[in-house]
Amino acid sequence: MKKLIVFDMDGVLVDVTESYRESIAQTVTHFTGHAPTREQIQQFKNQGGWNDDWKLSHHICSKLGCDATFETVKEYFQSIFLGTANDGLILREQWVARPGTLEKLSSNFDFAVFTGRPRSDAKITLDRFAAGLNFAPVIGMEDVLHHKPHPEGLLQLPQTAFYVGDTVDDARCARAAKVPFIGIAAPSNPLYIDLVFLFQEEGAYAIIDDINYLEEVFTA
Repeated sequence: MKKLIVFDMDGVLVDVTESYRESIAQTVTHFTGHAPTREQIQQFKNQGGWNDDWKLSHHICSKLGCDATFETVKEYFQSIFLGTANDGLILREQWVARPGTLEKLSSNFDFAVFTGRPRSDAKITLDRFAAGLNFAPVIGMEDVLHHKPHPEGLLQLPQTAFYVGDTVDDARCARAAKVPFIGIAAPSNPLYIDLVFLFQEEGAYAIIDDINYLEEVFTA
């Protein structure tokens, strides 16, 4: 039986700099007139507890004095992220793996996804970029009662060999589930060094620039 690699999605399988992160920035700007920088958004991510971008957007808006409700902020966020027919900022996403990388890895591992996205949003991106790959199951935000860093999603997959993520919440989720964690710390991250240190503190099994280096982790 193959071992199972579970992937987070945002910042791991896909670059969401111009989709989810940009949706946060545009949503906050819309409601407050102030545009948060990429570094400020990453600071919240590094604090932990802000895996949900809807909640983070609402939190930043509230800190800036906006009294819009969570549902109002969420609705606007989704309107620019998905657009009218999945033609919004989601189309700016870029698949991270180079051609053949995951296909080669799949000869030795099975794949699954545990993401903070709604499962339907995850499916849009997987169908667009990875229709030929099998990720099963895909666990989305609606499939767990307790979101990351709670380990509930990983505990649904008892045979998990590794969890690959890009935030401290992912690392803490893996540690709580007693699953080896592989941290993605992209050099383009505005707080790259801080994130590397956080992953080290959480006992990461390995820290790599992106998933194209996964094979090196398993052959080292």
